[in-house]
Amino acid sequence: MLGLGDLATLTGNGYAVPVATFAGARHSALSEVQAALTDYRIISSGRAPDAGHLSARLRHAWEVRHGSPDHRTQLGRLLPGLIRDAQAAVRVLRTAERREARRVLAGVYQLTDFYVAYQPAPELVWMVADRALTEGEEADDPYVIAGGAWAMVQALRDGGRWEEAIDLAVHAIGQLAPYLEHGSADWRGLTGALEAEIAYVHARRGRYGDAWAHWERADRIARVLGPDYRHRQSSFSQTVLGAHATTLGVELRRPGEALRAADSFAAAEIPSLARRSRHLIEVARGHDLRGEGAAVWALLNASERTAPETIRYNGFARSMLVRLRNRPPTGLRTDVNDLCERVGLAA
Repeated sequence: MLGLGDLATLTGNGYAVPVATFAGARHSALSEVQAALTDYRIISSGRAPDAGHLSARLRHAWEVRHGSPDHRTQLGRLLPGLIRDAQAAVRVLRTAERREARRVLAGVYQLTDFYVAYQPAPELVWMVADRALTEGEEADDPYVIAGGAWAMVQALRDGGRWEEAIDLAVHAIGQLAPYLEHGSADWRGLTGALEAEIAYVHARRGRYGDAWAHWERADRIARVLGPDYRHRQSSFSQTVLGAHATTLGVELRRPGEALRAADSFAAAEIPSLARRSRHLIEVARGHDLRGEGAAVWALLNASERTAPETIRYNGFARSMLVRLRNRPPTGLRTDVNDLCERVGLAA
């Protein structure tokens, strides 16, 4: 991270563009979460945390992540203690209990990845993704390893390391393959999620055929799993695959395809409020490509009302709002300014 206050320092054009516009503000609990992640001097004493109880706490935290409009604030309260206790369990427990504790700790890091994303601390994104992979490897659990890979693929993609992202996803899919016939539905769900991520990477690169080829592989998996299936970590499902199709259209700069995909299902069908809010932002991006400012405002407004702590930290949404504020659609100046204020964009 360069530590710049505005992008004019790099561009030299004299126009101040606050970095916070794109990265989002620092969440009030980020320092606490960071302290838990980097507290290397913990000396565990007393009774070791029970792995089964930690697993139940982790399941509850995932429910909070998907079901709370203020999911980031709620996770900010839960994660510091959960991180410390899960790390302590791995240090203290032995044999089979320690292996289970590693699985839980990997899951805690996978969840923490969602909290630290899109905040002004990119080093934490890499840290938790790497640790999730490492704990999965220490547990010798292909499913947990693949879950860590799913998070790392996104970090690599957003860092422009596209070949590495694809290679990692392909390797993780290969690791899951021998277990698909007899494993739980989640093994297939995670495979589908990884295929969808490969599609996203290809779309970001502008590779139309490759993007849709991998989306179709993911779609076949989603159809086998059925309309009621949803993967907890990735939200992979038939409905969310429609949201992925919207994103592919946007990344490939084909707004017509993006908006047709969005019209193929109702956003309310996405159970996760955070994922639903993000989808509405992606639909807004499709309208933004067409210069349809009023539709962009309406969708961003809907996103904010669905899960305000998603849009507050989404760089695409914040960029679109800056453009709307500079050139508001007819009759919507006050509404645009109000939304900017709610999202935390200073005038």
